[in-house]
Amino acid sequence: MNRNHPFIAAPLLVTVYGLVRLLDGLDGRGPGFFWTAGHAAFLAALVLFVPALLEMRRRAGRGLLATVTAVVGLGGAGFAMAQIAIDIAVGVLAADDAGMQRMFQDVKSVPGVGLAVYDAGPPLFYLGLLAAMIHLVAVRAAPVWALAVLASGVVVSAVDLNLLPLGGLLMTAALMPLARPARVRVPEYA
Repeated sequence: MNRNHPFIAAPLLVTVYGLVRLLDGLDGRGPGFFWTAGHAAFLAALVLFVPALLEMRRRAGRGLLATVTAVVGLGGAGFAMAQIAIDIAVGVLAADDAGMQRMFQDVKSVPGVGLAVYDAGPPLFYLGLLAAMIHLVAVRAAPVWALAVLASGVVVSAVDLNLLPLGGLLMTAALMPLARPARVRVPEYA
C-alpha cells in the first residue's frame, strides 16, 4: 500500500463507522450486524492510522519530539483497538442489550481496564494525532488550515458520537494534503 493512502482511508472509515453507528441506533444500539460492522470499520480505521502516524513522524523529521508524538498517538491507537476488539467480542457473544451491559460491567471491573482501555487510553490517540499535525504545521509540512480542520473533527467527534460522520469527513479534509507525496524537511530543532 502506498504510504499516503492511509491519510484518506483511515478517516473515511471513521465516517463509515459513524454512519453505521447511526443505522444501528435506529432500532436500539446493540448486538447484531450493524454493531459488528461499524466496530470493524473503526478497527480498520485505527489500524490504518498506524502508518499515517508513522509517516507524520517521518515528515516531521524523525526527531525526539516527532517520535514522542508518534508513540503517544500509537499508544492511544493501541488502547482504542483493544476497546473496539472488546466491543466486537461482546457484541458477538451477547444475546441482547442487557447481556452486553453485563459483559461490559464484567470487563470494566477488571482493575485498570476501565481506565486504560475506555477512559484515559484512547484519547491519547487523538492527542498524538493533533500534536503530530501541530508539528507538521510548525515545520511547514502541512498547511495551518489543516490543523484547524483536524481539531474541529476531533472536537465534533468528542462532543457527540452521533456527529462521528461529520468528524470523520473533517478529519479526511484535514489529512488530505498529507496524501500527496512530500519531501521531508528536517527542522534544526527536531
